[in-house]
Amino acid sequence: MSQQWTFQITTRGRGTVEITDEVENFVAAAGISVGIAHVFVRHTSCSLCITENADPAVRTDLETLAQRWAPDDDPAYRHNQEGDDDMAAHARTLLAGESVTVPIGAGRLLLGTWQGIFLWEHRTGSHKRDIVLTVIG
Repeated sequence: MSQQWTFQITTRGRGTVEITDEVENFVAAAGISVGIAHVFVRHTSCSLCITENADPAVRTDLETLAQRWAPDDDPAYRHNQEGDDDMAAHARTLLAGESVTVPIGAGRLLLGTWQGIFLWEHRTGSHKRDIVLTVIG
């Protein structure tokens, strides 16, 4: 048995938006007691990740690391049609990934105590991001 939903998140620019509650609500609505939840973002300049949900300093530090991995406006970049952050955003997505998979048990996500699911926006401006959740069980 499987079910699928698409939902949209509006970002405020670079940084993370926690989507754990949205995913949990869809999992509960699916009525599946054991299975997996696959979460996928349909864009090439943002990511999905599972990381610390208690201390926001972790996500701030991840952004600092991403700036080191893929700095904006590197003179070696050839792709910049949408601005100085364009290629850096694509590179960050490649490094961080566009999907996560979480096991489901007893009808709930089996995340660890301090884990949350986050959309990680890599562009400096606000964007509407489409997320596809597939629940299989």
